[in-house]
Amino acid sequence: MYSYFGNYVNQWSGPFPMMAGAAFGLFIAIIAIWSLVWKGMALWKAARLGHKGWFVALLIINTAGILDILYIYVFSKKSSMPTASPSAPPAGPQI
Repeated sequence: MYSYFGNYVNQWSGPFPMMAGAAFGLFIAIIAIWSLVWKGMALWKAARLGHKGWFVALLIINTAGILDILYIYVFSKKSSMPTASPSAPPAGPQI
């Protein structure tokens, strides 16, 4: 019996058609683990810094770790809250 898609599958998979499926599955698994690690670190950092908008965006948008890496190394440093200088007078009533 002739299959319409059979010729295309054999054309792209080469002489070992089962290896093409296994290699693709391995590729997807590696990308999923890569993305999970970066997403976890980015979500943790966004939660610690109190960036609710970034947290939701990182949670919803899946870019295989690209947006997560950019947030960790670029955007979280730009929007960090400034710290008070040690020479600032204390806020409160003077005794």
